[in-house]
Amino acid sequence: MVALSWFFYDVMNNPSVEEDILYEIARRKRIQISSFDSPLREMEAAAAAAENAKPVIRIAAICGSLRKASFNRGLIRAAIAICEEFITDMKIDYIDVEGLPFYNMDLEEDGSFPWPVEEFRKKIREADGVLFASPEYNYSVSPLLKNAIDWGSRPPNAWADKGAAIVSAGGSSAGARMQYHLRQIGVFLDLHFINKPELIIPAFQPPQKFDRNGDLIDLEMKERLKKLLLSLHAFVLRLC
Repeated sequence: MVALSWFFYDVMNNPSVEEDILYEIARRKRIQISSFDSPLREMEAAAAAAENAKPVIRIAAICGSLRKASFNRGLIRAAIAICEEFITDMKIDYIDVEGLPFYNMDLEEDGSFPWPVEEFRKKIREADGVLFASPEYNYSVSPLLKNAIDWGSRPPNAWADKGAAIVSAGGSSAGARMQYHLRQIGVFLDLHFINKPELIIPAFQPPQKFDRNGDLIDLEMKERLKKLLLSLHAFVLRLC
């Protein structure tokens, strides 16, 4: 923003380019030039328009739990809030996978999929990256998450070449083995996971990590989640 301020200072002192540049920026951002009542406000509005023009990274977030007060869905809500406050050029969209039918090749017809699957695959394709949040089931990913992964992997693979991150919360292992297995699955899917930092939360150890609604309340865990999201942000930018 400092650099932009100096740029617009130079523009305002150069009448030969001032009007064209300000009008073009205003036109693209639909700012009404007639509403400007001072050169300073013109500069501020144009600078804000340029700042708001930054591309937004879109992250698809998928939860592997159906439980109403799921800790892992709570992690996604916390991630959304962190991005809204601290990482404003990255937007996390929660993708509900509960309505996907159980994977069955018989449901595919001439390269098309059932409507819920088509919508899900479209959202994954349009995303720049993926955030997975899931508990551990029998040393592996949950059935709900595996079903979503399988539908997304059908040709053409919707997961390919995207940056990704994993978070988990749960009992004794807190999802560590699930995360390791999901990374193995990602090799075949051409998903590129960040390696560090990891976020594996032992949900039942003190201090209390989540409230009764499944919302993350532990400040240290929130800070660790923020660092993971910043790492994902930087990684996705490198891949784009």
